[in-house]
Amino acid sequence: MSLLLLAVLIIGLILIGVPLGFSIIAASMATLWIDGGTNPVIMAQRLFAGMDSFTLLAIPFFLLTGSLMTRGGMTRRLIDFANALVGRFSGGLAMSNVVASTFFSGISGSAVADTSMLGRIFIPAMVKEGYSRSFSVATTAASSVVAPIIPPSIAAIVYGVVAGESIVRLFVAGLIPGLLLGGGILFGAYFISRRRAYPVHDPVSWHELWRTFLRASGALALPVLILVGIVGGVFTVTECSAVAVAYALLVGSLGYRELDLRGCIDALRETVHTTAVIMIIVGAAQLFAWQLAYANAPQAAVELMTGLTQSPVLFLLLIAGFLLFVGTFMEANAAMVMLVPVLHPAGVALGVDPIHMGVLVIVTLCLGLITPPIGLCLAVACKIADLPLEHSLKDILPFLLLGVATLLALIFIPGLTLWLPGVLFD
Repeated sequence: MSLLLLAVLIIGLILIGVPLGFSIIAASMATLWIDGGTNPVIMAQRLFAGMDSFTLLAIPFFLLTGSLMTRGGMTRRLIDFANALVGRFSGGLAMSNVVASTFFSGISGSAVADTSMLGRIFIPAMVKEGYSRSFSVATTAASSVVAPIIPPSIAAIVYGVVAGESIVRLFVAGLIPGLLLGGGILFGAYFISRRRAYPVHDPVSWHELWRTFLRASGALALPVLILVGIVGGVFTVTECSAVAVAYALLVGSLGYRELDLRGCIDALRETVHTTAVIMIIVGAAQLFAWQLAYANAPQAAVELMTGLTQSPVLFLLLIAGFLLFVGTFMEANAAMVMLVPVLHPAGVALGVDPIHMGVLVIVTLCLGLITPPIGLCLAVACKIADLPLEHSLKDILPFLLLGVATLLALIFIPGLTLWLPGVLFD
C-alpha cells in the first residue's frame, strides 16, 4: 500500500511540474509520515548516503571539462576538422555535424549539453546552406544521443553507482555500441542528403586536412587520454576526470590561448548548476531505492519477470520497449535512478550479463531523448531552430529507426557490447 501511495504521489507531483528530485523527496516524506512505522530521520540519512560517493565526483569534473573545452576554442577546432574530413561528400555539413558530435561525445558525456552547444553552431549554418530546418534539427538531435554512450558517460557513472556495477567496464562496453550508433546516423545523414541533393563542399587538400588535424589534435587527444588512463589502470574514473579538467585548462589557456578567467568562471557556474540538478536526483534516488528495498519491491519484480518469461532475450526486448516509452518524457539519468533498482535484479536473476544490460538501458533511454512526442534533445534542437516540434517528426523518424535497429543488434548480438571488456579485463 505504501508503494502505491509513493508512486501516485511521485507521478502526481511530476504532472504538476515539480522537478523529479523534489517530487521523490516530497512523496517519500509524505509516505513515511502516513505509514508511521519508520523514523523520519532515515530520510536525511539516505539522501546524504546517496550523494556521499567518491565516484560521483567524476560527474562535475567531466561536465567542467566539456565547458572549458567549449570556451577554450577546442570545440571549434574539432568542428573544423570534421568539416575538412567529410565536407566533400553529399550533405557534407550534415555529416560534419554527426562527426563533430561523436568527437565531442568523448568529452562531454551529456546528450543535452551536446545538443545545446553544437546545435547553436550547426543548425543556423545548415539552414543558411539550404538544408531544411527540420532536417537540421533532426540531424543535430540524433547525433547528440551518442554522447551518453561513448565514454566518458555521465549516464554510465549514474548507472554504475545505482546498480553497483563497474563504471570502467560500462565505459569500455559502451564504446562499440556508441560508434555503431554514430556510424548509422552518419550513413542516414549521407543517404538523405544525397537523395535531396543538399550542398557539397569543395574537397580540401591533404595539406589542409593535415593542418586542421594538427589544430584539433589537442582536443582529439583528450578522449584518448581518458580511455587509456582508465583502461590501463593509471587512473580511477574520478582521478581521470580531474586530470581531464587540468588538461582542458592547460590546452585552452596556454596551448590555444583562448581560455581566460571570465571563461573559467562561466564554465564553473554552468557546471555547478548542472551538477546540482543531477546530484539532487541521485540523492533522491537512494532514498527511493531504500523504500523499494524496505517494501521488498525488487524481489517482487524478480518474481513477476521470471513468471512472465525465462528468456533473457525476450526480457531485454520487453525492457527495451518499456524504457523507450519512459525515455520519451523523462531524462535518462532520472529514469535510471528510479527504474534500475527494480530492473537490474530481475535481469541478473534471468541470467542477463549486468554490463550488457547496463549498456542496453543507457542506449534505450538515450533513444528516448529523440522520440516524439516529448524527446528532450529533440525539443532543445527545435527551440534553437525556432521550429514547432511536430514539424521535425518526418525527419527524425529515419534516425530513430536506425537507432532502434542498432538497439536490436545489441540485444541479439551481446558480443557487440561484451567483446571489448572481455578482451581488456578478462
